[in-house]
Amino acid sequence: MFVPATFAVAMIMMVMSTVCWGSWANTYKLTRKYRFELFYWDYALGILIVSIVLAFTMGSIHPNAQSFLANLHSADTGNIVSALIGGIIFNVANLLLVAGIEMAGLAVAFPLSIGVALVVGVVLSYALQPKGSALLLAVGVALAIAAVIMDGKAYAHLPSGNRELSRKSIVVCLVSGVLMGSFAPFVTRALTSGHTLGPYSIAVFFTLGSLICCFFVNVYFMKKPLVGEPVNFSGYFVARPWYHVLGLLGGFIWGIGTVFNFVAASFTGVAISYAIGQASPMVAALWGVFVWGEFRGASGTAKKYLALMFVSYILALIVLARAYQAG
Repeated sequence: MFVPATFAVAMIMMVMSTVCWGSWANTYKLTRKYRFELFYWDYALGILIVSIVLAFTMGSIHPNAQSFLANLHSADTGNIVSALIGGIIFNVANLLLVAGIEMAGLAVAFPLSIGVALVVGVVLSYALQPKGSALLLAVGVALAIAAVIMDGKAYAHLPSGNRELSRKSIVVCLVSGVLMGSFAPFVTRALTSGHTLGPYSIAVFFTLGSLICCFFVNVYFMKKPLVGEPVNFSGYFVARPWYHVLGLLGGFIWGIGTVFNFVAASFTGVAISYAIGQASPMVAALWGVFVWGEFRGASGTAKKYLALMFVSYILALIVLARAYQAG
């Protein structure tokens, strides 16, 4: 099983997870007027497929007691259940986040959801696995939250960033954030308690839980969506084949990022790995600036907030790296 031997390798994997988590949504942007609830079926399948592929490749290098299949035989059932629950919680959070973006816009949804997720995920994970400097970790998280807020303010100053908010949209974003942060402790438990699961095994059961969850939660949102009209499976089967490819590709990208984040967490601890991984809004903003032209013609204020976001995230990465080294 491949795991980082040095912090430098772990850091590269954490940054790569950030890039993947901030990039997968581009595949959905390439679809036109295709409902996210339908796109999500291929996406959820994609994340499971790529986690299995990585488990039988990177997770099975140099077969020994820690290789994927051997690890499955030795791990406690409770840890498998924890990984499954983590995937289920993530899936609900992710669906709510997308609904929150549709309802409130990026300017509100990202600061609320990702900001809350950062605090909840890091605090709960660190309580279970106190690895690294608590003080520097807190400072790094504060800088990351500041960056998310700057990201939201930048989008709010775009002509399309102003929309009427409702109490429902705020609640959806807050619940998404709490759930998005709550999956991390289940990953921490599976990685640290009793006969543990390895990071590749955790990824397989995490993504399996996410796919299983779709048959309940995604079906519910198809029938009673938070945004838009109900949608049925006929739309999935008549969709362009390219849309299914894009859904799988989006799942592959997110899944690679997730596996890399879990593998890095086996070296640094979940709290630090999760915090760095949640720098993904910065990557999404880069795509928005350089590929999608979302800030073309933006005001000076929007560009100022965008610059502050990048500075805050860079500082957050530096401080979070120091949090591990000082621990």
